[in-house]
Amino acid sequence: MERINERLMNWASVLEAETLKQAEKASQLPFIHPHIALMPDAHLGKGATVGSVIPTVGAIIPAAVGVDIGCGMAAVRTQYHRDELKPGLAGLRTAIEQAVPLSAGSYNTVLTGTASKRVETLTAQAEKAGFDPARYAGNWALQLGTLGSGNHFIEVSTDEKGTVWLFLHSGSRGVGNKIASHHIKVAQEAMKRWWISLPDPDLAYLAEGTDEFWAYIRELRWAQNFALANRDEMMDRVVDCFAEFAGGPVREVERVQCHHNYTEQEQHFGKKVWLSRKGAINAAKGVPGLIPGSMGDASYVVVGKGNPVALNSSPHGAGRQYSRSKARKTFTREQLREAMRGIEFRDTDAFLDEIPQAYKPIDVVMRDAEDLVEVRHTLRQIVNVKGD
Repeated sequence: MERINERLMNWASVLEAETLKQAEKASQLPFIHPHIALMPDAHLGKGATVGSVIPTVGAIIPAAVGVDIGCGMAAVRTQYHRDELKPGLAGLRTAIEQAVPLSAGSYNTVLTGTASKRVETLTAQAEKAGFDPARYAGNWALQLGTLGSGNHFIEVSTDEKGTVWLFLHSGSRGVGNKIASHHIKVAQEAMKRWWISLPDPDLAYLAEGTDEFWAYIRELRWAQNFALANRDEMMDRVVDCFAEFAGGPVREVERVQCHHNYTEQEQHFGKKVWLSRKGAINAAKGVPGLIPGSMGDASYVVVGKGNPVALNSSPHGAGRQYSRSKARKTFTREQLREAMRGIEFRDTDAFLDEIPQAYKPIDVVMRDAEDLVEVRHTLRQIVNVKGD
């Protein structure tokens, strides 16, 4: 760990100058308590650094959560061993691709029975929160159980003992994006109305006690619940696909869920704070978590060590080193194929910007996180599913 200043602590051994500069700007805000913690996967974000943990008192920064509210991971450990699987992983991949709508703008045409029940729960939660999600996305219910694109994925992996895991990464989809974008704009308008100057306009905040603040909190919490339900719905479908492929039912030995773009009230250094983890997971002592590597790389099932200086947090993944446009200009299809050797995936130029070389090496990130989490399992992909 490196102490940058009294309000900024850093765990990243690989850190670009612009990323550090961005984090330093955020640490200057007067309501930060006690400090911002930069995780090993920290990289440049919009307003707030991706891979940062931002505790605030009396205010909240919508951009410190970001536009994919509740984005996170889910994993299921099955009872199956790699040696029990029959050939034909391409069939499993295509079955998952047919069961779960992929890519931005792709949604369900009808709701499954399990999705309908989850939508009923989410509708009741929205009514209690005093808003209608249809205000943001008329088809929000059909978004439940969909993956999205970018770095979101579904994987079938095996651990160090050959046990098969089902693993996925997604968030609150279009409805969460629109909720977040709305409140970021509300915060920016509030800064103009109050004549408040900021080191970065994307650090606009909402003051606790105002109607705008509590409206954001209510809708934020709903979007976090949507994201969790979205992952559970997708995982149920993936379990069904895998059961059909394996030729028998799947017994869920365990299911792990964790957000990595979210806000919760927590107690840190003597004060109750609004803790925003933007690209970070809860790593309180004994709390299970998931840290994925990049496409084609290892992922990790972990348990938190409860490091108080890190605000009980840890990294959420590898962290980008190349922008998407730069990655497309730098790497080739052949390099992607080589990186994915031995893994069943959809071979397309669409995933060039997700090539492992575009990210920080996950082994470096995990080494930097040794005082934050303990590794329980190391997972290696055998099937990868992504949206364009």
